[in-house]
Amino acid sequence: MDKKKFRETALGGLFNNPVFVLVLGMCPTISKSTNIVDAFALGTATAFVLVFSNLFVSALRKFIPDKVRLPAYIIIIATFVTLVQMFIESFLPDLNESIGAFISLIVVNCIILARAESFASKNSVGYAVLDGLSMGVGFIFSICLLGGIRQLLGMAGMKVFVTTPGGFIVLGLMMALFNYLLSIYKAHQAKKTAQILKGVA
Repeated sequence: MDKKKFRETALGGLFNNPVFVLVLGMCPTISKSTNIVDAFALGTATAFVLVFSNLFVSALRKFIPDKVRLPAYIIIIATFVTLVQMFIESFLPDLNESIGAFISLIVVNCIILARAESFASKNSVGYAVLDGLSMGVGFIFSICLLGGIRQLLGMAGMKVFVTTPGGFIVLGLMMALFNYLLSIYKAHQAKKTAQILKGVA
């Protein structure tokens, strides 16, 4: 096992966070992050589809002709979205009323299709599942953080932040803060690596 690749893949959801860094899946992120319950539910559903679509895309990558790869990926993704939708409709009717319409839209969520095309189709099943899990957790973290903040602001009387424009304002601020902290961490790691190399030399 390539330890470096394993680490980079496992931490991909943090360092290449799908919302704060890659800026993917903005429609569900803004629309269903008005409260933490809906945010967590949609994030978990998306993560489930991401993991299993990555698994099957990777497993079938050598058998899917290049000319039809995107339609094939969409069929795979749609299959797992349908399973999630059936489960929620059957066992979680209240949740279905809240986020049901957005479950169907997971099929065209840029995060899932992007990971299928850029990663799962080029890597082994193990790495594809790890990538799906990492990106899924990263998405859950992002949308729940956004949902929690917007919910608290709304409860404090600042109802504007529960609206779509307010959601974009909070998202923009969170993206700026996240990337600032990430840049500090990367600079620290680069300095640490340089010191180690200098010591070895």
